[in-house]
Amino acid sequence: MAPHTQSRKRRTAKILLILLVLIVAVRLALPYVVLHFANKSLAGMDGYYGHIKDIDLAVIRGAYKIDSIYINKEDSVSGKQTPFFASKVVDLSIEWKALFKGSIVGEMVFQGPYLLFTKDKVEPKEVVKDSADFRKVLDKFMPLNINRCELRDGKIQYKDFGSTPKVDIAMTNMHLLAQNLRNSYDSSAVLPASIHATADVYEGKLRFDAKLNPLADSPTFDMSAELNNTDLVKLNDFFQAYAKVDVNKGRFGLYTEVAAKDKAFRGYVKPLIKDLDVLGKEDRKDNVLQKLWEAVAGGAGKLFSNKKKDQVATKVPFEGRLDDPKTNVWQAITSILQNAFIHALQPAIDNEININSVKEEPKEKKTFLQKIFSGKDGKKDKKRDAKKED
Repeated sequence: MAPHTQSRKRRTAKILLILLVLIVAVRLALPYVVLHFANKSLAGMDGYYGHIKDIDLAVIRGAYKIDSIYINKEDSVSGKQTPFFASKVVDLSIEWKALFKGSIVGEMVFQGPYLLFTKDKVEPKEVVKDSADFRKVLDKFMPLNINRCELRDGKIQYKDFGSTPKVDIAMTNMHLLAQNLRNSYDSSAVLPASIHATADVYEGKLRFDAKLNPLADSPTFDMSAELNNTDLVKLNDFFQAYAKVDVNKGRFGLYTEVAAKDKAFRGYVKPLIKDLDVLGKEDRKDNVLQKLWEAVAGGAGKLFSNKKKDQVATKVPFEGRLDDPKTNVWQAITSILQNAFIHALQPAIDNEININSVKEEPKEKKTFLQKIFSGKDGKKDKKRDAKKED
């Protein structure tokens, strides 16, 4: 072999070796660079402070894994930090299922996520703001649109530090799976995206299912949820703090269906309490006023309970437009009385609300109480409406 050829091969080998060393060096240094950038971003968030323990890269599958992240709320005046979000592991990657369909989107998997709401941060406007800010935080770490999101072994907690006693309640063992959020597959479906979630609530089981179209101009979804057999005794700190009563016995359930499209919505909520007892032997040490209040609360439960099944239940239907929501109070009251004296509501979802029922015009039917209290005024209202139309 000619010396010139050997020299060229050695030079080529050196260049390849240098490139390999550089690639390895960059690969080894990249996690630290990303970690530094991420922690700098988390520390500079307005109203929040966060930190990440470590980051692992998986270049081949187009992913990286965040190890132990937390985000705290920061008071602008005192500088005091309150826990807001944490997760043991967050895995961010390209969703290969969508990639095979021609869409470049991402997926996120949270292991052991934790979300805390406190008394001064649970007003609806604050929750919306927190959710929006949290999405902005996620966008910094995931440059791709999220099409699939999964939460494993999650926990949502509510605390009130200023109440007496202090309130600390939580939803645990939560699992949530949201798929096709960017409509990257099954694009022909009216409601292409789906969300399924389960959780434990003090011996009770929560289940949530929804079909939706996240890309629609107005909220378009069809959802149902049910909570079964929650032990009310385990929520006594909550009842003592906000209602000044002790629950000695009782199980709680909640069933709801809601659908919305074209800025209109329709649904119902059906709470159910079984074996309610708020006055028992363990209340003997309470003062007279406390006993009186608990007796009134217990009496109300008995008044609106079904004697045969010993349960307190009602069904509250609601419908309207998203810019003008309303609830039919008369139907709610009538439903309570019907359940108390006529029949017991079945502890299950009724499967009567879906996306096709939203636009159905409700039939004008007066309830028993409306007939009693409206009297002749109802006829006058009809005549008045007829004149307006003329």
